[in-house]
Amino acid sequence: MKIGIALPIAEQDDGTVHRYRQIREMAVNAERAGFDSLWIFDHLVYRFPEAPTRGVWEAWTFLTGLADATSRVEIGTIVLCTAFRNPAVLAKMVDALDDLSDGRLILGLGAGWHQPEFEAFGLPFDHLASRFEESMEIIAPLVREGAVDFTGTYYQAPDCVSLPRGPRPGGPPILIAGSKPRMLRLTAKYADAWNTAWIGLPTLLPERVAKLEAACVEVGRDPKSIDITVGVTVAYPDLGDVPENVNDTNYYLTGTAEEIAAGFRAHEAAGVAHLICVTNPFTAPALERLAESYQIYRQG
Repeated sequence: MKIGIALPIAEQDDGTVHRYRQIREMAVNAERAGFDSLWIFDHLVYRFPEAPTRGVWEAWTFLTGLADATSRVEIGTIVLCTAFRNPAVLAKMVDALDDLSDGRLILGLGAGWHQPEFEAFGLPFDHLASRFEESMEIIAPLVREGAVDFTGTYYQAPDCVSLPRGPRPGGPPILIAGSKPRMLRLTAKYADAWNTAWIGLPTLLPERVAKLEAACVEVGRDPKSIDITVGVTVAYPDLGDVPENVNDTNYYLTGTAEEIAAGFRAHEAAGVAHLICVTNPFTAPALERLAESYQIYRQG
C-alpha cells in the first residue's frame, strides 16, 4: 500500500500562512522520509459561518513548483475542481505537468462543493454533477488519447487536440472523489482510482466501497480495476488544537507512532491501495511525527 501526505496550502485556523518555500521544504523532507506521494487541495477561498475568511494558494501553480522540487514521489490533487478551469485547457495543463514531473502526476478530479468560493470568483454553482460529467467527456479522451470532439450544454471542445503529448502514452491515472450515486457511476465509467475521505480506521470503508462496487456493476466495470484510495486524518493533540471528537476512530487516527502504523496496516488489510494522510494540526512538526509511523509501517 502506498502512503502519501497532503501539504498545507491554506491559511490555518490560527492565521498561519505557509509560504511556498516552507511547503517546498516539507515536500522535500517527505520525499527524503520515503513517502510515496504528495497531495495538494484545490480551493479558492474558505468561508464558513461564524468564522473568518481563509485564503488558499492556487493549487496547480504550487503543484508545479513541487514537481520540480522533487524527483521520486508521485504528486496529486485531492481533488482538482473541474468547474474552476476550462476542461480542455486543463487537459493541456495535465500533459505539461506530467512531462515536467517525468510521469509522476496523479490527476485527482471532483465536481466541487463549497458554494462561497464559487460565488466569490463568479463561477456557476448549478448542475455541478452535469458539468462534471461533461468535463470528463473532454478531459478523459484528451488526457488518454490526445484528441476529442465534443459539444455539450456547458462545455465545448470541437476537434480539439492536446499536443505535444506527455511522457505516458495513456496519460496519468485519473482519480475521482465522489460519494453520491451519479458521481459514483461517473467514477466507475472514467476513473483509474476512487477516493473517499476523511476517516480514521477503516470501519466506515466497507459500506462506501459497496456503493462503488454497485455502480461498477451498473456500468459493466470490474470493481477490482479501480484502486481504492482513502483520505485519513491523523491527529496529534499534544502538538496543537484538535477537534473535540478526536478519539472517534471512525474519523481520526491518533495515538503513539506504533498505534498509527497499526491503523495503516488495518487499511492495507481492508484492500486500500493508497492512503492520503492529512495531519491535525496541519504543521511541519506533525508531518515529521507522521514520518515516524510511516517508517514503522514500512518495517513491518
